[in-house]
Amino acid sequence: MDTTLQSRSKTVIIGPTQPFCVIGERINPTGRKKFAEELRGGDLSTVTADTLAQVEAGADMVDINAGIPMVDEAELLANMIRLVQETADIPICIDSSVIEALEAGLAAYEGKALVNSVTGEDDRLEEILPLVAKHGAAVIGLANDETGIPETPQQRLEIATKIVKVAGDHGIPIEDVIIDPLAMTVGADTEAVTITLETIRLIRAELGVNMSLGASNVSFGLPRRHELNAAFLPMAMDAGLTSAIMSTAAVCVESARAADLLLGHDPWGSSWIAAFRARKAAEAVAAT
Repeated sequence: MDTTLQSRSKTVIIGPTQPFCVIGERINPTGRKKFAEELRGGDLSTVTADTLAQVEAGADMVDINAGIPMVDEAELLANMIRLVQETADIPICIDSSVIEALEAGLAAYEGKALVNSVTGEDDRLEEILPLVAKHGAAVIGLANDETGIPETPQQRLEIATKIVKVAGDHGIPIEDVIIDPLAMTVGADTEAVTITLETIRLIRAELGVNMSLGASNVSFGLPRRHELNAAFLPMAMDAGLTSAIMSTAAVCVESARAADLLLGHDPWGSSWIAAFRARKAAEAVAAT
């Protein structure tokens, strides 16, 4: 089952036999005080810089979040999306919990976007899914609801099943529903990653849908986060994860690309070898 996303002229396909889809997480003011102040003052220069850096690092898409206090989030998000579209021709994951902002972002977007996200709460489903259907977008569905984050894989599967069904009722095909099986920090719960991996396997077996999650969540509060994230990705990919909103640090992206090769999603290692040759050529140019 493949999920097709598009920018103005580029198509990205997320699927179990496709290369892993890296969605750059950087364009988000959460925890970035300086970036938040820039956005509040109308300075979008870091948006441009972060877009270019993530694309150069290997991102297939970028996630855009404009959630900061005391701003018109709808206007800001739409402006950020327009700027990113002018900067790089890659599909965008529109990240907001504010309906007006999602509507403005989708109206500004040219192509088929990915909306991040909807939960299994009835009111959120009824607010967001009609908007997703109206714009022909795809959507990430988080496997939690008004009761909170389920402790067991089976409970998460039940919520995921509900999201897929309600999306279908709104005319959104199953291939356009990407489930987030929820990655929690292993620093707070030693079983967190094990539960996530089992949830991924269960959703893959029962629903067959594509999945994405915030990969950096697993390492929150721990030292050497990039190394932990890089170790997590191949395990999640083997379980059935097909994309992630993640850091584009070299160790993380290279871990995903190596797993693509080892899991048979990069036939004959053509992409791996091409990337190696490109790096060598760039190093040679830099040395002259």
